[in-house]
Amino acid sequence: MDIYKEETIRRHVSLSKEALKQMEDAFRRLNEGGVSQPPVIHVNIPEHNGEADIKTAYIPGFDTFAIKVSAGFFDNPKKGLPSLGGLMLAMDSETGIPRALLQDNGYLTDVRTALAGAIAADQLAVKDISSVGVIGTGLQARLQVEALQLVRSFHEVHVYGRTPENVKKYQQEMEEKYGLSVRLAESAEEVVRGNDLVVTTTPAQEPLIKADWLHDGLHITAMGSDAEQKQELDPEVFSKADVVVGDVTSQVFSIGELQHAKTIVNEDDVTELGQMLSDDASGRANDQQVTVADLTGTGVQDTAIANYALEQIND
Repeated sequence: MDIYKEETIRRHVSLSKEALKQMEDAFRRLNEGGVSQPPVIHVNIPEHNGEADIKTAYIPGFDTFAIKVSAGFFDNPKKGLPSLGGLMLAMDSETGIPRALLQDNGYLTDVRTALAGAIAADQLAVKDISSVGVIGTGLQARLQVEALQLVRSFHEVHVYGRTPENVKKYQQEMEEKYGLSVRLAESAEEVVRGNDLVVTTTPAQEPLIKADWLHDGLHITAMGSDAEQKQELDPEVFSKADVVVGDVTSQVFSIGELQHAKTIVNEDDVTELGQMLSDDASGRANDQQVTVADLTGTGVQDTAIANYALEQIND
């Protein structure tokens, strides 16, 4: 079995148009059927403000399927450690023999998560934007902006975070790395009201966005809720949305934002990302609609990014 460290993986895998196409194909394959994807196994570790998820999926025709363990321990920065981590085990699809251990420390999960956000925005956000609103200042708050540059042209980021020093650090890093103007918001409301494309990237357990703040032409990609205790959106947000999209319908109703909106939205009202990519469902119909994407992360994404990584490393 081959073992690849994070340094090697980073040299070969980045947020690119090629990787974006691979992720789009994975969502299409999920929609077409034949994919075997069990529910997420979630382990909550409250005494250490931590959690771990196990995800996997088999995609017909792929050489390997991935079994991914991802962990989030949100007090780690106080200890000088990253809050997110994990690894992927690539199993041979024909024999079940382990083919490779990808010791990526969560890097591949970070990449595929950012790519999913870009796909959702490409399908649902208005075409003409000048700025992106971001709630949160962590790693995904950075990677989402980088990935969005693959599908939209913009020159400004409007960010809100609870910790002033983290917001200032975010501003400095994003301006230096991407040449973007980063404007600091005093509230989440300011971000939502002032932008047509907003991404939420926090582990919040109480709503950050209220329905009263929504406006014509707004798209929200909610990335943070992937467990029962998490929530970034007021459930009434969904009552004002014209289009609601999820990565996997059953999953967003169990661990995503929609778990809190079951009395407002039915499963039949939710379009899956793969349906739009396969032209089996429409997304935004005009520039006045309000759209929301609830993305929880899927095993099919992990298998797709693991296969892509192995292809790039061994090319």
